[in-house]
Amino acid sequence: MRFFNTAGPIKPEDHYHISPLERVDRDEIFGLIGMKRYFVLHAPRQTGKTSMLFALRDELNATGQYRAVYVNVETAQPAREDVYSAMQANLSQLASEAKLELEDSFVDETWPQILKNSSGYDALREVLQRWSAASPVPLVLMIDEIDAMVGDSLISVLRQLRAGYARAFRALSSERDAVRNSGCVRLPDTLKR
Repeated sequence: MRFFNTAGPIKPEDHYHISPLERVDRDEIFGLIGMKRYFVLHAPRQTGKTSMLFALRDELNATGQYRAVYVNVETAQPAREDVYSAMQANLSQLASEAKLELEDSFVDETWPQILKNSSGYDALREVLQRWSAASPVPLVLMIDEIDAMVGDSLISVLRQLRAGYARAFRALSSERDAVRNSGCVRLPDTLKR
């Protein structure tokens, strides 16, 4: 029996829904991904952001042209200013999702040693860099609930992502360039509460 869901991501087989990818500019999103750019999805609570990310992940993986993984970094929130613990939580979550969704154990096998040998301030970048180099097709990382992180932990994640992105694509030289080279995707106003 299908029903309306207002508590968390939809399960298409269980919930009435509008296809999550029909609610956004799919061509814009796929264009940004194809150009190796990043984007930020903005919308109020409970409007389908996570469901859209799940649908996007599944569609990208189905093409065989990408390996997409969704990771919720909310588990790192209790670490607050403890960057090492936050990275431990984030990398553990990423490893779990990669194994579950991609049947890929690379992150699971490498992150503990990388974190031990480097620091919380560089481990995420190093893991993503090595994983990208080992992947036969481009990786697409979808990070959800990043706003749950605070302080030094949040700043460290953002700086590592930026450093890795700049190194991988040699495209970013300033924050202004980062904004110009990225996309901002918003869910339609009709969906906002």
